[in-house]
Amino acid sequence: MGKQSQYVSKQPDENGIIHWSDEENGIWKDLVERQLECIPGKACDEYMKGLELLDLPKDRLPQMHEINEVLERETGWQVAAVPALIPFDEFFRLLANKQFPVATFIRTREEFDYLQEPDIFHEIFGHCPLLTNPAFAHFTHQYGKLGYAATPKERVYLARLYWFTVEFGLLKTEEGIRIYGGGILSSPAETEYAVNSDTPERKPLKALDALRTPYRIDIIQPIYYTIESVDELFKISDMDIMALVHEAMELGLFEPKFPPKDAA
Repeated sequence: MGKQSQYVSKQPDENGIIHWSDEENGIWKDLVERQLECIPGKACDEYMKGLELLDLPKDRLPQMHEINEVLERETGWQVAAVPALIPFDEFFRLLANKQFPVATFIRTREEFDYLQEPDIFHEIFGHCPLLTNPAFAHFTHQYGKLGYAATPKERVYLARLYWFTVEFGLLKTEEGIRIYGGGILSSPAETEYAVNSDTPERKPLKALDALRTPYRIDIIQPIYYTIESVDELFKISDMDIMALVHEAMELGLFEPKFPPKDAA
């Protein structure tokens, strides 16, 4: 979050409305249509229910107040418009106050398939449906409170738990593997890969293991952690996560399951 972004977030007007161009609305429409074809039978039931509750417009970008009406009613959450990149302090402060940060820009067609930084499609389509779920919403709130009080070094470890749950978490259900992580659910390639590929490892989630597992943001994930139900996130929230963070610091990281990033 200390990096520079090539994108500039749009500012809401005095009525809280963001004025999107026809091209931006067209990109949203194409992204949503493509992903709606990918997720049936792969996204978890809780996500699909949340998507139904949000009733996102398909032909234009949603406005913040439209999302907020649903989230406030279901779990007491809201979304907050933020610049393209925000400091960790602000990220955790918002989560601790039940506000999910949404960068108010959308990717260009040149980066249609993959974008390193989270745009409004990733945040709203990927994450907001599950913020209607009490367990997911509670976990994200607790995570924000922990992160806001943590030191910079502790936050680096906490980020791994977020990565392997909120961003790239899987469920192991009786019907098979299902996705609840928004980083997967906003990517057609990873949606298919996470559920159907024999390549990645899929291991039951132990919070301590997740805290010790390195990841890279610019590759398809080599390892996913699974839980059996979204409700398991309630139990994880009630753990002494910071004690586990300190244990992870003492034990050190696992060997990465990916090659080092090129120095370039």
